[in-house]
Amino acid sequence: MASATRDASDGEGVEFIHEDDGSITARDIETAVASFGETKAEALRMLAEAIELHEGGGEPVTEEDLEDTEPGDKELPEFMR
Repeated sequence: MASATRDASDGEGVEFIHEDDGSITARDIETAVASFGETKAEALRMLAEAIELHEGGGEPVTEEDLEDTEPGDKELPEFMR
């Protein structure tokens, strides 16, 4: 069973959830955006990137990005087989 710790007050900050598989999920309280990593530091780095993308950062996907990809080109991950 996962357990949570909060580093937050007044609806701001980050909640850390220690997952059963040993990974750590970091969730931004204000936006509810979450990401995960093997350590708190990695989870926070991934969360920062996710929040940036959530707020409109990054580059949009273009038709050109999709041209080289056809459905079924790649083997499915084991959990999807």
